Amino acid sequence: MGEMIEFPSNGTAGQGYLAVPGSGTGPGVVVIQEWWGLVPHIQDVCDRFAAEGFVALAPDLYRGTKLSTTEPDEAGKEMMALALDRAGRDMSGAVDEVARRCSGAGVGVVGFCMGGGLALVLACQRPDAVQACVPFYGIIPWPDAQPDYSALRAAVLGHIAEKDEYFTPAAAAELESQLRALGKEAEFHVYPGTDHAFFNDSRPEVHDAEASRLAWDRTLEFLRARLG
Repeated sequence: MGEMIEFPSNGTAGQGYLAVPGSGTGPGVVVIQEWWGLVPHIQDVCDRFAAEGFVALAPDLYRGTKLSTTEPDEAGKEMMALALDRAGRDMSGAVDEVARRCSGAGVGVVGFCMGGGLALVLACQRPDAVQACVPFYGIIPWPDAQPDYSALRAAVLGHIAEKDEYFTPAAAAELESQLRALGKEAEFHVYPGTDHAFFNDSRPEVHDAEASRLAWDRTLEFLRARLG
């Protein structure tokens, strides 16, 4: 089990959930929340990474606010009200904190839904440190937060839900083509029959166990290959 910690965030203190392997160190990954906040599911993802030998930190971008998965309207409001400058500082601070603790040459970033979009943003903002980016059905709903993909150095592995109405397979294919045209390493997988948020096992109405296992295995293989 991990713990809540504070870490430097551009002159302030960010907070997040940290999980480390039994060895105390390993490759590092930053985990970015869905629009529900830093809920137990995201903490569990960090714990799962730690069990696989990774140092995993999920910054709390809502600074303590957590929403029930039965309140999508409230989650949408919280997401659209997110202070992107502060969130960017917190995510960058999390990258530095993981880099300080991990044993690899770079850091990976994994995000879900809103966090998948922010994972791409972070990889473009911190090309000095982020070597691998894994967006799960990532959406970027803020017009001012569109990444400058020319700055990206990280390899990208995307997991896409076939029936996603937010980040559609067509949109994912367009992004994959855009990244490859820029000379970036990018591979997107579409999971047949799945809905948006299929990896979230706390939401049985959309969770797909088989697709989740495959996406998880692909993610671990990808991160280990690029982070050591």
